Amino acid sequence: MSGRPDILFPLFADLEGLDGVGPKTAGNFAQMGIERPRDLIFTLPHSGIDRTRRPSIRDVAPGSTVTVEVVVGAHHPAATRGRPYRVQVQDAETSFQLVFFHARGEYLQAQLPTGQRRVVSGKVELFDGVAQMVHPDHILRPEEAEAIPPYEPVYPLTSGISQRTIFRAANSALERLPDLDDWIDPALLARENWPDWADAVRAAHAPADSTGLAATHPARQRLAYDELFAHQLTLALARQATRRGAAHVTEGTGALRRKILAALPYDPTGAQDRAMTEIAADMAQAKRMNRLLQGDVGSGKTLVAFMALLIAVEAGGQGVMMAPTEILARQHLESLQPLAEQAGVVLEILTGRDKGAERRAKLAALAAGDIQVLVGTHAVFQKDVEFSDLRLAIVDEQHRFGVAQRMELSAKGHGAHMLVMTATPIPRSLSLAQYGDMDVSVLDEKPPGRKPVTTALISTGRMDEVVSHLRDAIAKGRQAYWVCPLVEESELVDMTAAEERFKRLRAVLGEGQVGLVHGQMPPSEKDAAMARFVAGETKVLVATTVIEVGVNVPNASIMVIERAESFGLAQLHQLRGRVGRGSEASTCLLMFQPPLTEGGRRRLEILRETEDGFRISEEDLAMRGAGDVIGTAQSGLPRFRIADLERQAALMAVAQSDARALLAQDPDLTSPRGQAARVLLWLMEQDKAIRLISVG
Repeated sequence: MSGRPDILFPLFADLEGLDGVGPKTAGNFAQMGIERPRDLIFTLPHSGIDRTRRPSIRDVAPGSTVTVEVVVGAHHPAATRGRPYRVQVQDAETSFQLVFFHARGEYLQAQLPTGQRRVVSGKVELFDGVAQMVHPDHILRPEEAEAIPPYEPVYPLTSGISQRTIFRAANSALERLPDLDDWIDPALLARENWPDWADAVRAAHAPADSTGLAATHPARQRLAYDELFAHQLTLALARQATRRGAAHVTEGTGALRRKILAALPYDPTGAQDRAMTEIAADMAQAKRMNRLLQGDVGSGKTLVAFMALLIAVEAGGQGVMMAPTEILARQHLESLQPLAEQAGVVLEILTGRDKGAERRAKLAALAAGDIQVLVGTHAVFQKDVEFSDLRLAIVDEQHRFGVAQRMELSAKGHGAHMLVMTATPIPRSLSLAQYGDMDVSVLDEKPPGRKPVTTALISTGRMDEVVSHLRDAIAKGRQAYWVCPLVEESELVDMTAAEERFKRLRAVLGEGQVGLVHGQMPPSEKDAAMARFVAGETKVLVATTVIEVGVNVPNASIMVIERAESFGLAQLHQLRGRVGRGSEASTCLLMFQPPLTEGGRRRLEILRETEDGFRISEEDLAMRGAGDVIGTAQSGLPRFRIADLERQAALMAVAQSDARALLAQDPDLTSPRGQAARVLLWLMEQDKAIRLISVG
C-alpha cells in the first residue's frame, strides 16, 4: 500500500483543470473546503428547482420559478438612475415583464432582440398587479434550451461561487469518475438494491425531483454507507491493531471478588452482572481487551470497575484507574477505599502533587508490586512511573479520548487490558461513530436504593421562594448545589455572576454556610472549597459548571440550576445526577427566564418527564444534531460530508458489523474485495487506516 492507487489520480488532481475553474475560482472553492475534484463529487446538492417547461406563467403562484418560451417585445430602458430596465415579453397566454437593475442596454439588446423567441427561467413576482421576472436565471435560444435541466440541483455556496459555476465544475468532475470495483458486501448491495458507486454519484448530482435529495434515496444511502463503512473500517483496523498486541491472559481466582459481593448491602443489577461477566471473559483472552463501559449517572460503574481491577490483583498483577482531574482522582480514591479495605487490597493515589521523597517511595512500591491498585491523573503515565506487572488500565473518559489517544495509551500499557468508562449516555449511532473500535458494555439499570429525583420548573421571578425553601432545608441539615447560568461571552462574566449569587445567598443564609467554586479560581482554592462542602462545613455550594463532573456528596439533596434554558440537555442531566445519591428524597429546580423558546421549553420538559439518560441523549440528538451532542470540537467524532447520523443511524451499525466481518475473513485486505476496500480508504482519505495497513 505504498501510495494512492493510479485509478484515483484524476479525482485528486487540481481543480483548475475543471470546466470554468481558474485560479481565482479555485481559491473561492478552497474556502468551502473543496480543493480537488474528489471534494466536489462529495459536495451534494441540498435542494433543487423545478424548471420543467410550461406554456405560460398565467396559473403560477407568485414567488414560484417558471421556465417558459416567450416572444420578445419592446425594450424600456431605465428612465432615471436607479430605475430598472424593463423588457416586455409574451408567452402562449399572457404578457409580462423581464426586469434588470444596473443593466447595460446594448448587452440586453443582443441577449433579447425584439421579435425573436427566447426561453427564460426565473422567479415570477407580482408588482403593482403586473407580473415580473427580475433577473432571469436563464435566457437561451429555443434550440439551446435543452441545457436547462428540468430539475436543477442547488448546491451549498460560498462568496464568489455562483450556482452556475459549481454546477459546471461538478459536471466536469463527474466526467472523471473512474470505474471502481465494489467494496460493499455483494449480499448487502443486492438486498438494498443500491446502484454501483459511479452511478450513485451521478444520480446524487442529477436528482429527477425532490425525492432524489432525500437521505432515503438509494444513491444517497449508498454514498452515506460508503462514508460510514470507510470510517468503521478505520476503527476496525485500529481495533485489530490494538488486539494484535498480545496481552497477559488474566484470570482471577474469584476470592477477592467473592469477599466484596458478600459485603455488599444489595445484589448487583442484571446490567452490572452482565458487564462484569463480559469484562472477565475479555481479560481471560490472550488478545488485549478494548472495552467501553457506558453507564448513566448512578448506574453503578464504580463497582464494575473495581471488580475488574480485582481480577488483575487476583491474577497476581496490578491495575490502574485514571481520571482527568485531581478532584476526580481523589473521589475515585474515596469511593474505592472502603471496597479495597474489605478486599484487603493495597490502594494508592499518584497525582502531580506527589513530590520528592514521598513520590520516590510510591514509585518504588509500584515497581516492586507492593501497590496493587493505583488511582491517579495522567501523571501515572510519566516516564519514571514503572509498574511491576500492569494488567488493566481503566480510563475515566470525562475528557473524551479520541481513537489515537486510546492507541497511545494501550501502547504504554505493555499489553495491559483497556477499559474506558463514560458517564455520558450516547445514542447508539454516535457511540458507534466515536467508539466503533471498542466493544461496549452498557449499564442501563439503576442499583436498588437510588431514590428518583423530583424535577420542577420555576420562573426566575420566584427566586425569593426558592431561597426561603433552601433556608428551611438547611435548617433540617440538608445540603444544596446552586449552579449559576452559563454566559457564552466569557468566563469572567460567569465568574461575576457566580460571585454575585454567592454574596446574595451568604447575606440571607449566613456567613459560613455558603461556598463558591468557579473556573477562574486557582485549583488549590477550588479543592479547598469542594472539601469544605464534602465535609458538610458549608451547606450550599455556588458553582459554575465545574461540578457537573463526577462530584459525589450523598448528603446534598437539592440542585438549583439558574437560567436552566441556557444549558444543553446532556449537561442538565449530568448536573441533576449530582443529587439523589443519599437516602433523602432529592429535588432539582430548573429556574428559567421567561419567555422560553420552543426548543428551550422542550428541553426542560424532557428532563421533567424522564431520568433515563439514554432517552434524553436520543432526544438531544434529534433536537441538536450530532456534532453538538458530542461537542465535535473536542471529540473523536468525524465530520461526515454525506452521511447524516441522525437520519441514517441504522446504517452505522450495519457498517460496523460489515467492516469487522471483512477483516475477520481478510485481515490484510488482500482479497479482491479487500483491495477494493483499500481504494475506498484512499478515496475517503482515511490516512490513519492506511498507515495501519501499511504497518500491519
